[in-house]
This record gives sequence, structure tokens and C-alpha cells, in this order.
Amino acid sequence: MAESTAQATAQTTAPWASRKSTAMLVLADGTVIEGHGLGATGAASAEVCFNTALTGYEEILTDPSYAGQIVTFTFPHIGNVGTNAEDIEDLNPAARAGAVGAIFKADITNPSNFRAATHFDEWLKRRGVIAMSGIDTRALTALIREKGVPNAVIAHAPDGVFDVAALKKQAAEWPGLVGLDLAKEVTSGQSSVWTETPWVWNEGYGEQAVPTMHVVAIDYGVKRNILRLLAGLGAKVTVVPAKTSADDILAMKPDGVFLSNGPGDPAATGEYAVPVIRELIKAEIPVFGICLGHQMLALALGGRTVKMHQGHHGANHPVKDHTTGKVEIVSMNHGFAVDGESLPDGVEETHVSLFDGSNCGLRLVGKPVFSVQHHPEASPGPQDSHYLFRRFANLVRERQGEPALAER
Repeated sequence: MAESTAQATAQTTAPWASRKSTAMLVLADGTVIEGHGLGATGAASAEVCFNTALTGYEEILTDPSYAGQIVTFTFPHIGNVGTNAEDIEDLNPAARAGAVGAIFKADITNPSNFRAATHFDEWLKRRGVIAMSGIDTRALTALIREKGVPNAVIAHAPDGVFDVAALKKQAAEWPGLVGLDLAKEVTSGQSSVWTETPWVWNEGYGEQAVPTMHVVAIDYGVKRNILRLLAGLGAKVTVVPAKTSADDILAMKPDGVFLSNGPGDPAATGEYAVPVIRELIKAEIPVFGICLGHQMLALALGGRTVKMHQGHHGANHPVKDHTTGKVEIVSMNHGFAVDGESLPDGVEETHVSLFDGSNCGLRLVGKPVFSVQHHPEASPGPQDSHYLFRRFANLVRERQGEPALAER
């Protein structure tokens, strides 16, 4: 760690000097950062990233795309609106798919929101998420920006007793996310039908009763609000496990196929997913991918993916849609990206990040196939990109001979 960063991080221990440190973040390079333990106890190995969203910590921590990661929140006050049963994003909360750890600047305060049902600290315990506060999250974020996402171990021991040497060894030996297929760890165990529609103020979630299309969603770690938006546009959504074969999917006679978000290295998951995606493309069925689904679609079309220096995690990322010329503010959560220059002829780049120019979308020219890197469902974040779900629905409706929906 750079000396200035180490000093800035060390300063955060001052507020906790009057009480014993009960948590540690131990980086693979041997750096030890102490703080106050929250949530579950124990130790977990993972990659440390930072998220710049101001709201939506419950959705963030339950997003299966964060499996194998510790989330550092740059917003200082996390947890003060409590938690509830409506904002969970993973399909099976019992599986605890999502982040293994969380880092905050300030202690969690008592909840002050009319939707709060459970104190955030208690929720972290129930979810098995190890957390810590009292950290200079600005310094840690600067470290990540400078050196890239580090492998680490986050540990919480209420008695403040740690085997530091063992934690350093554990952090140094964790192999990281490259080459790691995590989709198989978070995917659904069996097929199911999703009918819940988006949340409406003073009404809650609705129910899709009269579907006009059938969408098969391949679950690599799908978020609930993606499924809700599909159902809200008239789709009966059949969710299938990540390793479902193309023959089994086609036997369901879908009007469209959705490739979901998810964690881990797309090249690793792609070993079994890419051949399936190629068969679905050959079947001339509309295909829409998000995040990991976008990356694996790119692989299926002949592109390649790369590990990013720090990744994109937040709800304030500007992306330009070349098909409309408009700039939208979007939610992102990815540590791998499609190499735009690797896309072959016949595959068009449709979206690009205005932060770093990285690829954020593609379409297969002449085919009803497209995908985006960002999360158009948001949750949390702005709804600028909700039109992409209508774009997908219109590809299905065109195939059905039905009139198009307005995208905006």
C-alpha cells in the first residue's frame, strides 16, 4: 500500500481507539485494516470492490452478481433505513447468494423508515454477511483505484482475538475471480414460473395473470426486479438453471430467451453456457442479455472478455446508446468487460461507457439478438434504461405479428 494511503486508512482507527478492534480486513499484500465488527462472525475470502450508490444497500448485497466479493460503500451512512422482505434481489434467500462481506465508514444507526422491518445489523447476521465499520472508505477506495481490486479476507471476532498470520496466509492464497465459475453456485436448483410484476406505490407488487408471450430466463444469478419487469410487459417467465440445455429450452417453445446477470468469470461460465447460446441464436428466437449474459453472448458471437482494473459498481454511471444518440445514467455491477475491439463483423457495439469508453452493449446485425453490460432494471438506481425491456418485448411482438410498444 502507498504510504499516504496507509496513513489515511490508519487514521480511521482513531475513533475506535477507546474500544478493542473486533474486525479486520487483511489484503493479499499483507496490509491489515482494523475496525468495528458487524453482522456475522468468522472470516471470508473475497475480492474487495467499492460501490458509489447512495441508496439500495439491501438490493446491492443480495444481488447474486456480488458473490465472491466484499462491497465497500463509499456513501458514509449505510443501514439507517433498515431492511425489509420486499427489497431482496436473489431468488432463494436461504442460499445467501450475494456479497460475503461489507465495509462501512460509520456505525449502523437505528432504522428510520416506514418500510423498515429489521435492523440492518440483525439482517447481516441472518444473511451470514461479515461486515465492519470505522474504516476510511475514501482511502480504501483510492487504494482500489490505484492498484486495482485486491483479494482479501474480512474477519469479525467479538472478542477481538485474531490469528493475523493465518488471515494473511488465507488472503494471499485465495485464487481470485479469474477462471472462477460462480454461476453454478447461485443459480436456481430447478425450473420455476415467475409471475410477480413491478412494485407500485401504495399497492406493492402485482401479479401477471394474462401473459401475451413466453420468455425463458436462464438463471446465472438473476435479480428479481429483472423478472418483474419482464412479467410487467406481459411475459410468462420460466426461470431455468444455468446448465439447462438448448434442446430443453427450445422444447418449452419460448417466444424469447433472456440471459441473466451473474457472478464470476464469463469465460469460465461460458464453457457450458456459450454452446447453448449459439444454438438459441441459430433458432432465430429473440435473445436479450444483461451483465454476465451480455459477456457470454459476446463470447458466443466470437468476442472476448477481460478482467477490469477496478470494475464498475454504482448507480450513477453515464452510458451512451448509439442507437438513439442519448446518454442515460445507469446502474452497473461488473468486474469483467467485453473487449469492444474483439467484436467480429456483423456484431455492432450499441452502448459505451462515458467514464472509460468500455463496451456496454451489442447487437447481432440482422438478428433479434442484443445485450447490455449495465443493469437496466436498476434496483437501486435510475430508470433511464427501462426502455430496453420494451425493446426486447418488441422483438417478440414483431415475431408474433403484434404492434410495437413505445420504447419510452
